Amino acid sequence: MELRDLEYFAVVAEHGHLGRAAEALGLSTPALSKSLRRIEKSLQAKLVKRTPKGVELTAIGAALVTHANRLRLSFNDVTREAADLREGRVGNLRIGASPGLAEYMLPQATSALFRTAPGATVNVTVGTGTVELLRNGELDLVLALNLPQMDKELIQEHLYDDEIVVYASKTHRLAKKKSVTLADIAQEHWAMSTPNALPMRLLIQALEERGLPSPKVTMISNSLWLRLMMVGVTNLLSLNARRTSRHIATLAALKDLSVKDFTGFWRVGITYRKDTYISPVARRFIEILKATAKEMTPE
Repeated sequence: MELRDLEYFAVVAEHGHLGRAAEALGLSTPALSKSLRRIEKSLQAKLVKRTPKGVELTAIGAALVTHANRLRLSFNDVTREAADLREGRVGNLRIGASPGLAEYMLPQATSALFRTAPGATVNVTVGTGTVELLRNGELDLVLALNLPQMDKELIQEHLYDDEIVVYASKTHRLAKKKSVTLADIAQEHWAMSTPNALPMRLLIQALEERGLPSPKVTMISNSLWLRLMMVGVTNLLSLNARRTSRHIATLAALKDLSVKDFTGFWRVGITYRKDTYISPVARRFIEILKATAKEMTPE
């Protein structure tokens, strides 16, 4: 059994069909079948069973796919590490970040990186789903609000906590009140990223504890800029982390309402894969992010 046999098998598992897998790999079907037989002979077990639609993984085949993906990631890590050592280059940094947080922290942190490592290159992916890209080896680091649950394959380093606040237009009727209650905001309409987002869950919990109705979500968008700009020109309310959205809130002429009996915090952290190669530029950037978070977040 060779390393490429495992790579070929992973493609077979992905397509569920020998012909389509062979086409994707640029191989003939007999050549791919021969590779599959080599693995089965080595393991002394059947990895797939034929069906009218193609092939299905056996229990042993499904277990092997998990290990094959890990081996592929490890091999990619070794290749990148060897290149760094051989050529002495700083390398390329692939970062994922949540909307808003990317604009808040990355300009200052990346500027510091370029000053100390002028040969570095940075690719930034902004949006949801970045943790999954990290697991697949497509990203090196993820800077995110609301860190995911503890994962055996991930390491999470806490940077700071950001207060969750309620935003309204400065012309909103509640913006003129010195004190706003949960009963006041319970009757309002909201713009949110998703009804299941952490801030909205905290708000719903606070309302339920006082016997108040759930918020009325009128607008849903994964664009932080769009949500807050819409709040600025409508009577909608929105929830977001104070520091992350501070710049946008200023541009949109928003006011954060002081809501009695409602507090919440969003954790901000840097996440990376456990037991993986962390390039020199990635290690340097983690330290820069820690320093940047300390500078930008007062005690």
